Amino acid sequence: MNILSIIIAIFVFGLLIFIHEMGHFLTARACGVTVLEFAIGMGPKIFSWVGKKSGTRYSLRLLPFGGFTSMAGEDEESDDPNALPAKPLWQRFIITAAGSLSNLIVGFVLMTLLVICTKNLGSTQVYQFVAYDDESEALSRSTGLMENDRIVAVEGERVHTAHELSYEIMRRGIEPIELTVIRNGETVTLPDVSFPLASEEGIAFGALDFYVYAEPKTFGNVVKQAFFRSELTVEMIWESLFDLVTGRYGIEAVSGPVGVTEVLGEAAASGFADLVYMAVVLSINLGVMNLLPLPALDGGRLLFMVIELIRGKKVDAKVEAMVHFVGIVILLGIMVLVTFKDIGRLLFR
Repeated sequence: MNILSIIIAIFVFGLLIFIHEMGHFLTARACGVTVLEFAIGMGPKIFSWVGKKSGTRYSLRLLPFGGFTSMAGEDEESDDPNALPAKPLWQRFIITAAGSLSNLIVGFVLMTLLVICTKNLGSTQVYQFVAYDDESEALSRSTGLMENDRIVAVEGERVHTAHELSYEIMRRGIEPIELTVIRNGETVTLPDVSFPLASEEGIAFGALDFYVYAEPKTFGNVVKQAFFRSELTVEMIWESLFDLVTGRYGIEAVSGPVGVTEVLGEAAASGFADLVYMAVVLSINLGVMNLLPLPALDGGRLLFMVIELIRGKKVDAKVEAMVHFVGIVILLGIMVLVTFKDIGRLLFR
């Protein structure tokens, strides 16, 4: 990975953080909230300036991993009539959720561009079987699947694109699975279809042993592919979290800013399409992760607003501030540990 790839990776990562914080900033300004500082990066300021009309400080900070939009009354008491706590609940909810929503929207837009630039759009209809390794016949064919079957569900999970189909079979195909197919115009359930097994870094997964037909690149198919591929990315993030909690993946599978930059850099070195795809995954990942109901994250703040809506009154500001403070200390601690792990892996691999 060369210096140019590293610079591109840092730029892309910083741009996605900028988009996230811009979502908070623009909605805060639209709701009349006093914004004290809009910062890209963390740590010491490299340079900053103060807007003459708004009084907002705009800062670029040394560490290119993170950023923040500081609003009056967000984490402390304020007499400012335009402080965040003085605004109606619905406005505070929009402002808090806007960062993650911005990342999700940008992820979908980039995914749409990626689909438009893709040569072939894969369907879920079986075109041709391929014998895997030393098999004389494709395993899925010998256990019930046939050419021209259009697969519509894997273990009850609907699939609409080749990417969804591939992911579901990789995840669930480590043992015989149920497929629902359209065969000769009729819906048929195949109860025990088997797939070859493969493994990587000690993790087993099902392997496809067939090709699928391509779809024509119409407007409707482009939108469909972009939507369901974006939805699949969200599903992959949630299931990866589940796998991490349940022990299917170890802590070595977790990456911090250094690991993310490395992956982005490798994608930049391998080509534009790979870089765009990694940007899509990272943008959607930022959106989803920040919506988790954990202290210090946007999702944690939204949770307190939901509690306020149910109770009919705000949670004590000092209690909420303490919860978020403890949360950010824990998150920073985890980030430091993961960063050292990433640096160690780079140095000693």
